[in-house]
Amino acid sequence: MQLPFFYISEYTPGEKNIVLDENNSRHVVQVLRMQTGEALHLTDGKGHLLTAGIANPHKKHCEVSITNTVFLEPCHPRVTIAISLLKNASRFEWFLEKATEIGVAAIVPLVSERTEKDRAKTERLQQILISALLQSRQVWLPQMPEPVKYADFIKAPEYLSISQKFIAHCLEDEKHSLKDRPTDEDSILLIGPEGDFTTEEIGTALANGYQPVTLGATRLRTETAGVVAAALLCVQ
Repeated sequence: MQLPFFYISEYTPGEKNIVLDENNSRHVVQVLRMQTGEALHLTDGKGHLLTAGIANPHKKHCEVSITNTVFLEPCHPRVTIAISLLKNASRFEWFLEKATEIGVAAIVPLVSERTEKDRAKTERLQQILISALLQSRQVWLPQMPEPVKYADFIKAPEYLSISQKFIAHCLEDEKHSLKDRPTDEDSILLIGPEGDFTTEEIGTALANGYQPVTLGATRLRTETAGVVAAALLCVQ
């Protein structure tokens, strides 16, 4: 039977004792009714998998003692999906959950010309990422910055330097299948809003080294396209 799995926001290598926050403490003590000496797993979302035993089962600040620490390297290649925010927040949240489960390394919320919503509840979205991380029992939390305007994103050096750059759009132009790309290089893929990227935005991406790709024979919703892309890029 797998040990209960919890997320902690910070971990300093070498730490021997950790006091869990109130939410985790309550779940450990009041929901799971765990007692002194029982074991659990913790991760900081930065590659550390900790095994710990309960030292003081307090419902507000449960203390645990670290018994084993393992550092797991991130998956390679690294996959980044830059995707437009959606008017329907629940659809975007669904995408975040599934992309995290699949193993995407980074998600960039985009605000493009046709994006209908330019703000997001960052704290709520972060909690969705954490929940999906724990559900899928991973130790690397996807990186997700604040929503960024397309014009700023497309010029950002950290994204331009990625080996493979792709854009999925709906124009009837020549495109390659995402299935045919090399599988051993880091990649980033752009996905537009419900109304697609504008012709100008597509042109800007192509001018900056992005390759146009197709995700299949049917037209997909934004969040569906994101999940299909995540599966094609991450699952080998």
